[in-house]
Amino acid sequence: APAVFTGVDVYQSSFNPQEYLKEFYTLSDSQGQPNTFLMENLKILFKMFSLDGLRGDTLIDVGCGPTIYQLLSACEHFQEIIALDYTDQNRRELEKWLKNEPGAFDWKPVVEYVCELEGDREKWAEKQEKVRKKLRQVLKCDVTKANPTDPVSLPPADCIVSTLCLEAACKDLDTFRSALKHIGALVKPGGHLVMVTVLRETYYAFNKQVFSCLRLEKNMVEEAVEGAGFDVKFSEVQTYLPGDIRTDCEAVLSLVARKLASIT
Repeated sequence: APAVFTGVDVYQSSFNPQEYLKEFYTLSDSQGQPNTFLMENLKILFKMFSLDGLRGDTLIDVGCGPTIYQLLSACEHFQEIIALDYTDQNRRELEKWLKNEPGAFDWKPVVEYVCELEGDREKWAEKQEKVRKKLRQVLKCDVTKANPTDPVSLPPADCIVSTLCLEAACKDLDTFRSALKHIGALVKPGGHLVMVTVLRETYYAFNKQVFSCLRLEKNMVEEAVEGAGFDVKFSEVQTYLPGDIRTDCEAVLSLVARKLASIT
């Protein structure tokens, strides 16, 4: 892992979204091996967004990066999606796909895979359009701020989804706990938080660069979620097979939590 935790300035100056997408978001790698990590995450997101009560008007995606995979099942249950990310080039990359610009990443195989999970592989074009139509805003955010979208104030949403973001954005457990409180404030009481977090990972690497990750255990994440005013409803750990030199990740935690009514 890097000697100093990778800060936002490093992401801003040297995170390359195209290389990141090429490395982690194709269904099979350059050797033709299936991308199990991505497939498992798509399956669990499908499962979580099929749970009772996970629907509503607005969904906020916190730390979307340059990706849309985390919205493919979600888009069936919400009317409007707002995506947030700190890094300018990630938001630009996402906009490129939204506007269907030349050179945008090809998500078709991933969209087809999710459509297959949902029972009809042929609906991929329809689903892509749905995401493009429902994703209304792509905004800058900083999870270390009390209002992550400052100076913009968003009305509280029915649900927030955050995948593989906080553990890379928070240098220590205290920062992670505060970040959860900050993003938790973006959800209505009774609304939901859907999270996918890597466990016991200290780094991930691609394109000859190494990025830090906060080493978390399942109980640390659950306690931080509860500390942010949520009740954990669903929690599942998927072990990650060792042998991937790009990361020392050992497992993936997926959870759904419901925000409790605030005590006045």
